[in-house]
This record gives sequence, structure tokens and C-alpha cells, in this order.
Amino acid sequence: MSAAGRTVGRHTRTDNPRLARMSLPSEIPEIVWPPLYQVRQAALQALLQQLEQIERAPLTEIIAGQEQQLQVLNNYLYQFSPAHRQRLVAAGLDPSQPLTLEGLRQLPPIRRRDVQSAGQTLYCSQVPQAHLPIAETHTSGSSGEPVAVRRTQVNQLFWLAHTMRDHLWWQRDRMARLASVRGSLPQTHMQQDNWGPPASLLGPSGVAHAFSVHLDTAPLAHELAKADPHYLLIYPTALQDLLRHLRLHGGGLPALRQIRCIGETLSEELRSAAREQLGVEIVDSYSSQEVGIIALQCPTTGLYHIMADNLIVEILDDAGHACATGEVGEVVVSDLHNFATPLLRYAIGDHAEVGPPCSCGRNLPTLRRILGRSRNMVRYPDGSRRWPDLGFVGYRKVAPVQQYQVVQHSLEEIEVRLVVERALTDAEQSAISQIILESLAHPFCLSFRYFADSLPRGPGGKFEEFVCLCD
Repeated sequence: MSAAGRTVGRHTRTDNPRLARMSLPSEIPEIVWPPLYQVRQAALQALLQQLEQIERAPLTEIIAGQEQQLQVLNNYLYQFSPAHRQRLVAAGLDPSQPLTLEGLRQLPPIRRRDVQSAGQTLYCSQVPQAHLPIAETHTSGSSGEPVAVRRTQVNQLFWLAHTMRDHLWWQRDRMARLASVRGSLPQTHMQQDNWGPPASLLGPSGVAHAFSVHLDTAPLAHELAKADPHYLLIYPTALQDLLRHLRLHGGGLPALRQIRCIGETLSEELRSAAREQLGVEIVDSYSSQEVGIIALQCPTTGLYHIMADNLIVEILDDAGHACATGEVGEVVVSDLHNFATPLLRYAIGDHAEVGPPCSCGRNLPTLRRILGRSRNMVRYPDGSRRWPDLGFVGYRKVAPVQQYQVVQHSLEEIEVRLVVERALTDAEQSAISQIILESLAHPFCLSFRYFADSLPRGPGGKFEEFVCLCD
């Protein structure tokens, strides 16, 4: 038995004195760390207080809490998820023994295809009453492998708490005006007199506008100018289009204090462009539909703090070993609080770089950067892969390019998709080809395809600048 805790009835008795001091009895069955409460506002407020304690606790205490919750979770999943039970047995783990962090690492990672093929057998046949209701989340399918995951009100509570943590870390003025550009709105523009949850659960907040990411850039710029927000939440590629429009046609967002980016990989070039054109900084976050918020950017150092109070996040190399600080590997996530869909060692398809301990005083582990999905890597004929540096910054120096996307169809064929201000000359197209081929260091066969207004976005409104479609 691990020193983290022993299951006693509905609760777990902890042998860690620091955990014992911080923990009141949880009102939600099967959740022992951190303890949760029933009333929504009270639950959110109490969880935020717990999270503030956890982020400042020694890392050893955070790890002990993770293992304590993992044991309770695994005991439940073994009883009610046939697919999880089969997975434990296949890995040679004794289900009668508590699942330790060491034992967890014996489970081979599961991937989107595994979730798809498991179907209903993955889901738990019953969920603790206090965790209800259940909502089914469908991923956008940007990976090409859309999946459906069931999540409970406990998972939603952690999403709200981590969103609120982000507001608190960055000391945002909740009475200010907020505008968001999102992928799945029932109409192109919605307005309400508060920010909505979680901010509205904890007190008054300012006016909020929401705009569809499918709105053309010109009308979006017009509507944003009318809304005159202090804070803007937006996809990176939508922001890139907005900055391009403002550069070409003039205008700005004079009241803007900060931009928050979600949903896509954020480049340093875009951070610099926002700083230069709008005079504000971009704050990034890292999340997925399946497991919620994974990491938040630190206001002190810019590193990404992992939400270790809810998730165990591993960065693994090609051999499945843990990456060291500064190394890049595959992101594998274990959700400690989903009692509807077992997601232990779930490879979400992203790659990230392991970060160092942060100097801000928070002991949550860090990522230095998020690089994107495996399908955003170039494949070479010799079997190697690497992250593409396609020289995007140089395109506008040689041609009037407004938007771009590069798609690899085979090991030798790459399609360049462009939106341009006017037809390119042969010399301009040749110059772009030279930039791409020099950046890739391989003589790929390039073809060009032009679009009139904008390049199509993927499901959910997301956009990828490079996509590899090679099997």
C-alpha cells in the first residue's frame, strides 16, 4: 500500500500529515483530493481555496495527493468500466491492489483510436449520484480522429475553477468588457450583461460579447470596434487574420488590455505582432475537450503550469520514457476526476517541451512550450519527422500573401494553399517555393492552390497552418 492513503468506506484516510491538515471531508463521493462541496457557488469558492493551497504546497505533497485520488478512481473504474478492467489485466496489474503512480506507468498509453474502438465498453456503467449530470463532449476532430467522451459536473467544476484561477493569476478586472471569438455559437453575435460562469458565480462582472469564428474578418473587426473590449479571447489564427485586416485597412482596439488565446498553437511571431500593432500581450492556455484545461501560462515567467490538482501529465519520448527538462515528447494525460469515462494515460496527440521548476513560488510542474499535434510534423522519405519551419514570416517580404496553409499529401508532395491580395507573378511564386524548400531542406514537389477570400477552417473552427496527411 502506498503511503498516500487507505480507502475506508466512502473516504480515504491519509497518512500524510500535511494533506490531513488541509483536507475537510468531501461532500462528493469518490473525490478525496481536493475535497469538493455540493452547492455550485460554494463548491467553486471552496475548490479555488484548495487550489491556491495546492499550488504553493511542496511538489511531494502534490504527488501524494495525486496518488491518493488515483487509487480511489481506479478502484471505481475497475468495478464499472469493462474496458478499463480488461486494460488493467492486460498490463499485468493486480486489481485487488491499489494503483500507485508506478503502477500507472505500466499501462500502455491509449489513443483516440482506442477510445473509438472501445465504444460503450469504455464508459462506466454507473456514475456516483453526486457527480451527475453527465454531458457528452465531442472533440472537434482536428486530429482526423474525432471521439466522444462523457464528463460529469465534477469535471465541469474543475474547468470553471481553472478558468477562474487564470483570471486571478492575471488579476483581470471582472467589471471590464469582454469579447470572445469562438467556434460553436448558435448565431454570429451574442451579448449578455455579465461574463458568465465562472466569474458570474462569484460576483458581478462586466458586459460580454461573443462572436462566431466563422464570421468574416472584415465584419468581425467592425463588430469588435463597436464592442471596444478590454479583454479579447480568440483563436491564434483568427487573431492573425484580424491583425492583417487592421494593418491593411486601419483601425484598432484602443481599450484593449490583454488578449487570451485558446485552441491552437501560439507562435512567438504572433505574440510580437500583437504587441507591435495593438500594444498588448497575449496570454495563452492549453486545453482539450476530453480532459479540460491542461496548463495555464504563468504571469511571472511565461511558463505553462500544469493543472496537477486535476491531471497527471507525462511527456514521453519515442521509447515511452519520461522526457527531461528541455526535451520534447508526446503529451500523455490521466484525468483524476472523471468517473464516467476512464482516461488514464491518454495520448491526446500533442507534443510539448518539459519546463523547469518555476521561480514564481507555485510548485505545479511546467511546460515550456506546446508544439502541436503529430499531424503537424513533416514526414521525410527516410522515415524521419520534424516540426516544420516553413519560413512563414518571409512570405510577405516577397509576395502579398494574406493567409497560408501547407498540406503534405505524400512523402514527396506538398500543396501550398494561399489567399493573396492579387495574382502572384511567376517570380513571386518561385520566391515562396524557394523559402519553403530551403526551410525544409528537402526537394519536395510543390503545388500551389489559391483561394478567393479565406482558407477553410476545420471542425470546431480551428485552423492548422501545416497538416501532414501521410499515413
